[in-house]
Amino acid sequence: MADTMTGSDRREPTVIVDDAHVVYRVQQSATPGTGSPLASFKRIITGTKPATLREVHAIKGVSFVAHKGEAIGLIGTNGSGKSTLLRAIAGLLPTDKGAIYAAGQPSLLGVNAALMSDLPGERNVVLGCLAMGMSPAEVKSQVKDIIEFSGINERGDFSSLPMRTYSSGMGARLRFAIAAAKKHDVLLIDEALATGDAKFRRRSEQRVRDLRKDAGTVFLVSHSEQSIRDTCERAIWLESGLIRADGPTADVLKEYEAYVKR
Repeated sequence: MADTMTGSDRREPTVIVDDAHVVYRVQQSATPGTGSPLASFKRIITGTKPATLREVHAIKGVSFVAHKGEAIGLIGTNGSGKSTLLRAIAGLLPTDKGAIYAAGQPSLLGVNAALMSDLPGERNVVLGCLAMGMSPAEVKSQVKDIIEFSGINERGDFSSLPMRTYSSGMGARLRFAIAAAKKHDVLLIDEALATGDAKFRRRSEQRVRDLRKDAGTVFLVSHSEQSIRDTCERAIWLESGLIRADGPTADVLKEYEAYVKR
């Protein structure tokens, strides 16, 4: 049989999102009487939902496939579902319908990634690397490079100070440096490249390119169109939980910019 597969078909998929729906359920203030034990019992018997439970359909039937070596930018206006989609791919949010399949364990890096504020930056580097599965020997060999990459010591020995003394930008740079020290099957970056000066952004963007060369897949959420343009060859535009466009970055950004201007 003749081989009719395209180059894109031969690439190994790392993330498959198949008709995924994500719904948030938000508890609102109860009206008098609706929160009583009797009212709750009646809802259980009848199978009705409480009037105070509001559902927000954040992701609505999203489908796409990501492959090894791709860097994909997620764009869209505020509240479009970008961060929700990243959290669902990372396995932190369940899908109400459809499915998400991923190679290995996707790693989500966000500006709010948890580090211990009372511990020095250097100690957080060690703990963060160990938590990612690196061996003690690997951690020891990389601590100095991670701190140097983050740039937190450019104005003094901040790596020996508790992280509560850091600015938000310094903390975000250190989080990115820790996450980028390990090769990931799938790395999810939420706004982390928006922090720091131009020099750090250039280093970060180069590191994303390096991760792609190591056959990983990178998803980047950023409000900086330039970061998306410089880092990603593919972009997915989400709006109100729906995919409006998926394709080459330049083409998708052109559509998105026209939409925003309207």
